[in-house]
Amino acid sequence: MVLKQKSILPGFGLALGFTLFYLSFIVLIPLSTLFLRTATLSWGQFWEIITAPRALASYRLSLGASLIAALLNVVFGLLVAWVLVRYSFPGKRIVDGLVDLPFALPTAVGGIALTTIYSGKGWIGQYLEPLGIKVAYAPLGVVVALTFIGLPFVVRTVQPVLEDFHPEFEEAATTLGANRLQIFLRVIFPTLMPALLTGFAMAFARALGEYGSVVFISGNMPMRTEITPLLIMTKLEQFDYAGATALAVVMLAVSFLLLLAINLLQWWSRRRLAAL
Repeated sequence: MVLKQKSILPGFGLALGFTLFYLSFIVLIPLSTLFLRTATLSWGQFWEIITAPRALASYRLSLGASLIAALLNVVFGLLVAWVLVRYSFPGKRIVDGLVDLPFALPTAVGGIALTTIYSGKGWIGQYLEPLGIKVAYAPLGVVVALTFIGLPFVVRTVQPVLEDFHPEFEEAATTLGANRLQIFLRVIFPTLMPALLTGFAMAFARALGEYGSVVFISGNMPMRTEITPLLIMTKLEQFDYAGATALAVVMLAVSFLLLLAINLLQWWSRRRLAAL
C-alpha cells in the first residue's frame, strides 16, 4: 500500500485555490473581455483599425518613447542607486525618499508639474525653446514624462543588489591588478545585469501604459504627439468600444512579447552568471 506523501506546508490546496481565483478575477477575466469584444469585428475590420495611419503613428510614439525612457532610466537609475548605496552625504534620506515620489504622486499632478516647468514660459522651458529645444507639446515631452514615472522602478530594483554585493570581490579584483573600470565591467556589472533587466522591463511596461502624466505635456496632437492609450480613450469617448479593444489587444500582444523576450534574456543572464 502506497501512502500519499503530505505537503510540508499546511493549507497548500486552499492557498493555491485562492491564488488562482484571485489571479483569474483580477487579471485573466478582464483581459479575456478584450478578446471577446474584439471578436465581434471581422478580420478585415480589425486589420483596418489597427493599421490606420493614426494608430500606426501612436504605436511609433508609444513604443519609441517608452523604449528611450526605459533606457535612460537604466543609466540614471543605476547612477542614483550607486550614489545612495555607496556614498554618505547630508540629506541622503531625503533624496532616497524623493526617488519614490513618482509612486505616490498622482500621475495627472506630475503631468501638470512637468508641463508648467517645460512650457515656453516655464522655469526650464524658457531657456530651452530659444535654443530650438521644445519639450512641452512635443514628442520630447512624452519621453520626459515617461522617464519621470519610470525611474523608481530601476532604482528600487538595483539598490538591494548593490547593498548585498560583497566588497571582498572588488578587493580581490584590485589585488589582482584590475582598475576601477575593469572591476565595474567584469565584477559588478554582471551581478547587476539581471536586476537592470528587471528594472528595464518594469519601467518599459509602466511607460507603455502611462496616460495621466503624458496627456498634459504631450498636447495630444494626432499623428504627432498622440500616444496609443490616449487614442484608446478617444475611441471609448466616441463609444467605439470594438475599436478601442482592438488597439488594446495590439498593445497587450506587444507588451507580452517584449516582456517575454526580456524574461528569457534575464533567465539566460542568470544561467550564464551561475556558470561563471
